[in-house]
Amino acid sequence: MAEPLHASTETPKQAPGGFPPFKVETFPSQIFWLAISFAVLFVVLWRIAGPRINGVISSRRSAINADIAAADKARGDAEAASAAYQTALAGARARAQSLAEDNRQKLNAEIAKAKTDAESEAARAMAEADARIAATRLEAGKHLVKAAEEAAIAIVARLTGEMISPADAARAVKEG
Repeated sequence: MAEPLHASTETPKQAPGGFPPFKVETFPSQIFWLAISFAVLFVVLWRIAGPRINGVISSRRSAINADIAAADKARGDAEAASAAYQTALAGARARAQSLAEDNRQKLNAEIAKAKTDAESEAARAMAEADARIAATRLEAGKHLVKAAEEAAIAIVARLTGEMISPADAARAVKEG
């Protein structure tokens, strides 16, 4: 059979004493152990942890200083490389301008020579044309004199009905 359940509203009795750290009777022993614990922790921190922390801080400081020095060296190298690049670029520009000026002068000389050659060829062609024109004028003048003589013979023959000699017609054309 099962035992009957009993419900009660009473509070159970507490053990005498209370919370040990608050007991006044244990204060001297607590202070003693606090001093010993503090001394042990102080010695551990002072002799073991302190040097390790100091070593880590100094190694990080030296690593940071080394990194800063390397960065300064790299910056100096980069500035030197940039200066060398700018110098090379300026030299290349000057050389390019010099080559362009040389080419411009050569082209101007070739143009001047071609112009001189063309002008001399044009002058020669004009002289030949003037000579041909003069020869053509002379030839035309001879044909004109001959035509004038023939016209004079024909006009006299028609107007007077007489025939004149070609010598007389030539003399009449020359005189007048």
